[in-house]
Amino acid sequence: MNLSKDPLNLIITGVGGQGNVLASQLIGKALVRENFFVTIGETYGATQRGGAVMSHLRISEESQFSPLIPEGQADIVVALEPVEALRVIGQYGNPSVYAVINSRPIFPTAVTVGDAEYPSLEKIRGAIRDFAQKFWFVDATKAAMTFGSPIFTNIIMVGALAGTRLIPIGRKTFEEAIRENFPEKTHEANLKAFHQGMEMIKGQ
Repeated sequence: MNLSKDPLNLIITGVGGQGNVLASQLIGKALVRENFFVTIGETYGATQRGGAVMSHLRISEESQFSPLIPEGQADIVVALEPVEALRVIGQYGNPSVYAVINSRPIFPTAVTVGDAEYPSLEKIRGAIRDFAQKFWFVDATKAAMTFGSPIFTNIIMVGALAGTRLIPIGRKTFEEAIRENFPEKTHEANLKAFHQGMEMIKGQ
């Protein structure tokens, strides 16, 4: 399968502790299995758990690219947190961008202590609708809890991305990458989480 454009620019965003970097590494390794060139760059809004984390993946059939995507040039955004989706799409999006978004918020400290307000999901949807060509919301955190822990949220979001077919990687290649990158005792749970993410995209 070929890329829709070259390079294809993918951003994965979330907050610390959500497994954002692991998700980017898994996607990158799946792409390399299919002989694509992949450059990954990470940025951290804060070093402590809960700070913003963003991974840039630049995917090419021809060559390596610089690791950071220029502003306004993202093609796909995968967001593990809805306000982070809005922030990243506002900075890196364009009228052609696609977005896959976990609908479960993680409230920053300023919100929990009453010093700031968190926008409603309806407001976030409306704002993203103004920026993105197409977007999908999935409650990956709720789905992760059916596997016993929110740690599966990132793998469910990788499955959701796979379900959109926005990147030219088949299910089998992702499954191989999961088996390669996780301990054997966790293979079954992670594969089920990945498949759940793919299913959640269907019909949207």
